[in-house]
Amino acid sequence: MTTESGSSERRTGKGNGWLSLPVWMGIAIAGLLVVLVLLLGLLAVSIMERRWEAQRPSMVVRPIAQWEPDNAVWGQNYPREYESYLKTRISDTKTKYGGSFPRDYLEADPLQVILFAGYGFSKDYLQGRGHYHAVEDVAGTARIAKPFQAGTCWSCKSTDVPRLMAKMGVKEFYASNFHDLAGEVKHPIGCQDCHDPETLKLRITRPALREAFAAMGKDIDQATHQEMRSLVCAQCHVEYYFKTDEKEGLKNYLVFPWAKGTTLEEMMAYYDQIEHKDYVHPISGAPIVKAQHPDYELYLTGVHAYRGVSCADCHMPYRTEGGVKYTDHHVQSPLLNIANSCAVCHRWSEDEIRTRVEGIQTKTEAAKLAAEDALVKAHFDVAAAVQAGAKPEDLAGPRKLLRQGHFRWDFISANNGMGFHSPQESVRLLGEAANLAQQARVETARLLARLGVTQSVAYPDISTRAKAWEVAQGFVQGQGVKLLP
Repeated sequence: MTTESGSSERRTGKGNGWLSLPVWMGIAIAGLLVVLVLLLGLLAVSIMERRWEAQRPSMVVRPIAQWEPDNAVWGQNYPREYESYLKTRISDTKTKYGGSFPRDYLEADPLQVILFAGYGFSKDYLQGRGHYHAVEDVAGTARIAKPFQAGTCWSCKSTDVPRLMAKMGVKEFYASNFHDLAGEVKHPIGCQDCHDPETLKLRITRPALREAFAAMGKDIDQATHQEMRSLVCAQCHVEYYFKTDEKEGLKNYLVFPWAKGTTLEEMMAYYDQIEHKDYVHPISGAPIVKAQHPDYELYLTGVHAYRGVSCADCHMPYRTEGGVKYTDHHVQSPLLNIANSCAVCHRWSEDEIRTRVEGIQTKTEAAKLAAEDALVKAHFDVAAAVQAGAKPEDLAGPRKLLRQGHFRWDFISANNGMGFHSPQESVRLLGEAANLAQQARVETARLLARLGVTQSVAYPDISTRAKAWEVAQGFVQGQGVKLLP
């Protein structure tokens, strides 16, 4: 009995059934509970605020007119997007082959002075700066002729363009003089080019893209939102030409050559069918098609397009601020924003991703330079045959090969990204360009041999931009350098 009673007392302490706690410990526990409840309350409030931020509609400070060209007006309603867009003013960013720095392609690669001899791109060819500078840069380039330049050249440079098209008529806008419109074209590429002012949905504001889809038997209005995140870019980043047809009442009418399709072969077949040429090369006499910037068409042949990745996914990735998710409108090279672009899908370090991309680009550049070397020599070889007395009919074959090879080279050279948008297609086309140029050289060598010329052509020194310009201008003026020994 004594043992049982002692055990019972030890279990209950003083016999009241509860262990006693110091007063300070009780106060501490109560305080901890109060803090815990307070923190949970703050967390709940934060979550509710983030949900409200994410779900609430944008605060419309002022209604936006249908063709409002001023990006700052849009920015009053959409400050995050506008603030990021303003970063396209930056003009000193560089990647190995891109960025917003206006690098001089002709200084870096004098061969292009020869390849574009007699055409505007031999005078001035700079890497494009950000969208913010579009109006300033097109107005300032030496490629703009005076006193007349097609008004069409404004088409992709300003949010004022849709307004002017609606006011003047599309055909009339294209047929106008670039210089006559300068007073009305003030605002650079921006919000209104891609967005409906009432719904903010992506929309097509340039008729050439809509007409190109119709020519392929497609309805662009059936495009998905994800497709539209590339198609708004395809309003400008494409291959095109200016069509003039008096019977149709067209002058410098903007056309995308997609009636047969969007591959290079399909577009070239279209150009050959209508016998289109942008200029006749003053050295070889070949009818040349100048590729513009067919970024969208090349992208369509690449793995990113196959996997449904849009232009905006890489060049305008999503960002979050608090509970708000929005598109970064600082359009730039993904290599300048790897964490938010490439790394969303590719779980490697930034250095690994950059090394991988630059490795692809470096190989593409090597193929591009090899094609350029072959094309330049082919142009001079044909010129040598002319100096040797070759007849135009004898040079038709080499000139046709040059036309085909030149367009394949320029299709990649004119692209942004140094081939990265579709590496395999880029190297394929550059390989074909070099091969076609070499075929032209072989045919010309045989022709020279029949004309009694068996020694090598004396190629001029074009190692710098100035030297290449001097040589090119000699042919432009009909006084080309002597190429025969």
